[in-house]
Amino acid sequence: MHPDHVPVSRRRFLAGLGGGFGSLALGGMLSEDASAAHRPARARAVIQLFQNGGPSQMDLFDPKPELTRRNGQPHPEKVETFQLGNKNVLLGSPFQFSRHGQCGMELSELIPHLAGCADDFCLVRSMHTDNNNHPFALNTMQTGKVFNGRPAMGSWISYALGSECRNLPSYIVLRDPAGYNTSGKLVWSSGWLPAAHQGTEFSATGTPVAHLQPARPLPEAAQKSARDFLHDLNTLHLRQHPGEDVLEARIANYELAAHMQLEAARLLDLTGESAATRKLYGLDRPETAAYGARCLMARRLIEAGVRYVQVFPPLKPSFQPWDHHSGLKSGLQSICAQTDQPSAALIQDLKQRGLLEDVIVMWTGEFGRLPITEGADGRDHNRNAFSLLMAGGGFRGGHIHGATDDFGYKSVQDRVSVPDLHATILNQLGLDHTRLTYLHNGRPERLTDPEVTGARIVREILG
Repeated sequence: MHPDHVPVSRRRFLAGLGGGFGSLALGGMLSEDASAAHRPARARAVIQLFQNGGPSQMDLFDPKPELTRRNGQPHPEKVETFQLGNKNVLLGSPFQFSRHGQCGMELSELIPHLAGCADDFCLVRSMHTDNNNHPFALNTMQTGKVFNGRPAMGSWISYALGSECRNLPSYIVLRDPAGYNTSGKLVWSSGWLPAAHQGTEFSATGTPVAHLQPARPLPEAAQKSARDFLHDLNTLHLRQHPGEDVLEARIANYELAAHMQLEAARLLDLTGESAATRKLYGLDRPETAAYGARCLMARRLIEAGVRYVQVFPPLKPSFQPWDHHSGLKSGLQSICAQTDQPSAALIQDLKQRGLLEDVIVMWTGEFGRLPITEGADGRDHNRNAFSLLMAGGGFRGGHIHGATDDFGYKSVQDRVSVPDLHATILNQLGLDHTRLTYLHNGRPERLTDPEVTGARIVREILG
């Protein structure tokens, strides 16, 4: 070895090879070596139900009687707005709230199915974030900071823990087959982490993974024969070149791609699910069928050993379906009708199967909405307060954490930042957010960057 060369671990060397389609396989191959758990874990996997656009907390999760009472009056202070032309006039919620579960959690009439799971999730009402602009707030929620080009949380988890299944990537994305929500693929990028840890798109319709199947596939018996023959040749070649990590990585990449041809199609074929399960997720109703299928696929992927699954919302009524600058009432009714039942079904199904104990389900948008009216019947962006749900994986079921002011404008009690949330999720996966690092441009980078963000584990929301 040259005296200037620094020894590199096998894991770091292989991780650095990630690139192109073959890199999708690398995360699974590394799983035997890559576990970086720092403590016993309460959870092994995460499903993120991302609600792009900014769900309105005071219309869904955070009832404000004072806001309703003072509907049409001026807000007592000048609130921070994003769009021009906002009126500083309070807008009460048009929806009714009632108590649910043994915990007595107050939730909106818009989400009756999630309300039925009130005892199974933790409701955080005191979230806040850094920016009122969708792309920047999306970056913060997914990567910890507003900047483009940083690794997504799913990529960090994949990098730290690898996959529990050698036949599938550790980080999988399920989006609306019709297209992309705001920021597109940026929100599941691996940034400067090895490319093996980026989110892999699986389609909820048609061929599960793009470019995975050959244009003119051979019969299965012939494919298996060809794979076995190629494996024998690769093994022989590897014996002739012992210690060649590049060759070993390339072989593993192609072998996982071959496994995915079979495994991905099998896992995403929902025809074998019972009629009761299909009905639970709403696959029998046109409003819920598409989103319900993605939620059901997420359960199947997690069950198979995938580490992180990201489910994106419908593209209707818009590519930001929770972004209601106008038509608040009808817009919320429309998107809740599509997502409420499948979201609740996922929690219920995981619980029935004994999976909710070690799988985290996170229901969140990138920010909240303002208590004042925009135009006649809309709400503008609000970075100062929003609500989210955390189920399973050691989070406290039936618990409400934090509070906003009388109008839902600002988080004022037991406030939780996005980096705090990330630190807490990593903790439940057995990872110390201060120790999960990657050297980039000479700096040990972290998801939470605690020296800058002050990120902490929110132990009050843990069971």
